[in-house]
Amino acid sequence: MASLFKRISDVLTANLNDLVDRVEDPERMVKQLIREMEENVNSAREGVIDALASEKQLAKELDSQRRQAEDWYNRARRALETGNEALAREALARKKEHDDVVAGLQASWESSRRTSERLKAQLRALETKLEEARLKKSSLVARQRAAQAREQMDRVTDRFQTGLDLNNSFGRMADKVGEMEARMEARAEVYGDYSPVEREFLKMEVDVEVEAELAVLKKEIHKEQSA
Repeated sequence: MASLFKRISDVLTANLNDLVDRVEDPERMVKQLIREMEENVNSAREGVIDALASEKQLAKELDSQRRQAEDWYNRARRALETGNEALAREALARKKEHDDVVAGLQASWESSRRTSERLKAQLRALETKLEEARLKKSSLVARQRAAQAREQMDRVTDRFQTGLDLNNSFGRMADKVGEMEARMEARAEVYGDYSPVEREFLKMEVDVEVEAELAVLKKEIHKEQSA
């Protein structure tokens, strides 16, 4: 029984934060640990019940032996009152037998009672520690879930940031397209001010200038060849 209490106490007084440092799922691990603690405390409780039952049985036997000793004492008195000294002596001998049993039972019962009181105190202490462990479990589970929520939020934030980076890229592309569209609109605006006939005359004027420059160039080349 003592070793059982020590083992349970060692578990219950352990730092749960240290116990879950190396596991991937602290919530699951702590719940399993609490279940094991509860099973051990229940076993200890049954042991205390057995000890108390033994104490009570001893107390009943002790009380029975005392009553019998008293009964034989009363018989011895009645025997003397009737003048039967031999019978009184025999009754006192029987009383002495019960007194001897009472003396032995008294020591056993006192020892059992002290053991029961000590075990009850240890059990109450273990139950208190178990309740503390349950509270620690709730705290650890809450911390784990908060950490998981933060981790999830970090992942969402990273994806959101990636989206922002893509938006910036799309924004630069949109700016480039907008610039191209503006140039096209500008070009259309410049050439859009002329009517088809005007554009034809402009083309003709350009052609005349080109032909004039071509004629001058031909003359220069002919002159050089003639020389």
